[in-house]
Amino acid sequence: MLSKIPKVLFVMLVVKPLVFVALGLNVINRDKLPQNGPAVLAANHNSHLDTLVLLALFPISQVHRVRPVAAADYFLSNRFVSWLSLNVIGIIPIKRMNSGADKEKLFDECHRALSNNDILLVFPEGSRGEPEVMSGLKKGIYHLVKEHDKCPILPVVMRGLGMSLPKGTAMFVPFNCDVVVGDPIDEFQSSDAFLVDMQTAYDALSKHCVTQLL
Repeated sequence: MLSKIPKVLFVMLVVKPLVFVALGLNVINRDKLPQNGPAVLAANHNSHLDTLVLLALFPISQVHRVRPVAAADYFLSNRFVSWLSLNVIGIIPIKRMNSGADKEKLFDECHRALSNNDILLVFPEGSRGEPEVMSGLKKGIYHLVKEHDKCPILPVVMRGLGMSLPKGTAMFVPFNCDVVVGDPIDEFQSSDAFLVDMQTAYDALSKHCVTQLL
């Protein structure tokens, strides 16, 4: 129980005020967020704010079960960032394949989290791209969830966060932002079908964004 307290306090006292006061956030289909796990939220990735925004969408009573999946080489790069990432944000660190990671053990902690009915936050692009530009999707999520029968993947599109805190800068700029949650998808015939279905879902959700980017 005590291990939940730092994350709960961080989200309640820091994340939610930042997201809902400093940002002009427009959330569409918030009611589609999973009430419990196992489940995966698969969002586009343009900013370090992405993870914080997704955490802020969940009620405080549930947030301890929401686990962001993040690159180990970045978030475990120094002692303070590592402690904050593991003990406060509660990330699941993943080694990038080009770092010599063991492919067979790559998702071990993710599997344990899903078996524990947690909700994973995953970015299918793999890393932050250019502001408001979606990169190509990777098949990692498919290989993760195919071992968990009927584990739903919820596509999420976020627009505007790449302008508020883009890659390569530490300057926060308040900006109107959208978050659009899609319908859960719990079955893919193959990894190629996964890429097609997810991209189709992202394209459809993007049409619901109301923020106009200059």
